[in-house]
Amino acid sequence: MQRKSFFATVFSMMIVPLFGKIPSNNRWARADKGFKIAAGEGRIHGHIQLKGVNTNVLDVKISGSDTEGDLAIFEQSSLSQGRGTPLHIHRAQDEVFYVLKGNYRFQVGKDKYHLSEGESIFLPRGVPHAWTQASESGKMLVILQPAGKLEDFFVKVASLDHEPDSEEMKTIFAENDMAVVGPPLLLD
Repeated sequence: MQRKSFFATVFSMMIVPLFGKIPSNNRWARADKGFKIAAGEGRIHGHIQLKGVNTNVLDVKISGSDTEGDLAIFEQSSLSQGRGTPLHIHRAQDEVFYVLKGNYRFQVGKDKYHLSEGESIFLPRGVPHAWTQASESGKMLVILQPAGKLEDFFVKVASLDHEPDSEEMKTIFAENDMAVVGPPLLLD
């Protein structure tokens, strides 16, 4: 009798996943319905005012927590002419920038690009890249796939009670699965 009970238990454990997903307390739970994010608003965190690499404002439009970590989309209002990111690598995320307003300079690997309104650029994972704001102001959509920890990075630097130096920024980059590999991109 114990053998029949054992096989019944094993069989039921194999069948349950086929018919229904067991709920989890996972941090990443896909949204089960659509949602709207109004212009000028950020989802979850409101406006995120950065410190460190620049003082830009980020609004989370689609959070990694909405997509089980598959995708994240941010709108960046650029307020820091001549200031951008250090040359860095995302180990596991592809990144796309779409310029809504203004002008920017990008470096991807050894190649340099000038982007203006309506243009976009693809930054593959594992390739060193940097960007800087060329115009007085600007705005970009930043898309990451998968989401990774960039949202956590933005929240962390915004929460600092001081302006971090380059060594502290390297540490914060590393804590969020990125590596600083060179200096910021300067305007020519």
